[in-house]
Amino acid sequence: MKDVLVTDFSGMVQAEDFLPLLQAQRAGVVYKNWTALEGTHCYCSPDAQAQILAGLPDQLPRLRWIDSGDFHYMSLLLASREKEPFHLVLLDHHPDNQEPAFGGVLSCGSWVKVLREENPWLRDILSVGPDGCPQAIPEGWLEARRGERVYVSLDKDIMDQRWARTDWTQGTHTLDQVKDLLLQLLEGPVNVVAVDVCGGMAPEKGARPEDLKINRETNIELYKLITTYLK
Repeated sequence: MKDVLVTDFSGMVQAEDFLPLLQAQRAGVVYKNWTALEGTHCYCSPDAQAQILAGLPDQLPRLRWIDSGDFHYMSLLLASREKEPFHLVLLDHHPDNQEPAFGGVLSCGSWVKVLREENPWLRDILSVGPDGCPQAIPEGWLEARRGERVYVSLDKDIMDQRWARTDWTQGTHTLDQVKDLLLQLLEGPVNVVAVDVCGGMAPEKGARPEDLKINRETNIELYKLITTYLK
């Protein structure tokens, strides 16, 4: 599995040199440059949602690289393509289940709540990483859903700053712990239908060369693992 959707809202994937790396690896990159699209930073206006949905390909790659956590609401828009029952596994330092603000406008902090309330195919949500939530996949969770469809959404802010540099508060997971979580899902008894990845820091948010380098190296490790096991 080599195809990957890359959505670029902030220029971060270019600054990290991650997009050229994917292209050099001859990955089948579906690149969407939405840096000029208004109404997308942290909040996604109805007009921006309509343009994003219209611009997505009919056949979505099962691996999706979203941008920074400011655009995690893309997980909601991508999951809207699911037309069969599925479970969401969220690997994140934040639950993203706040009430939508500003007249109900979708945001990076409300997309999980909106998904739960509006997507008829969603069966349940397992959040790993936020305060008050499990920090690992609970024993028996995977086996109880054997053969069932799972959508995985990873925000790199679940990791501490040795492994990821983001513009949000961060958790304490190591890269190895995150890779182990992914492996449990990808090699487990469930059917992982898609994985999306967000998190990082754009230059406009103050990213330094060291930050970009750390994020690029972590991206490479995650990309190699996911593309190896996502069949």
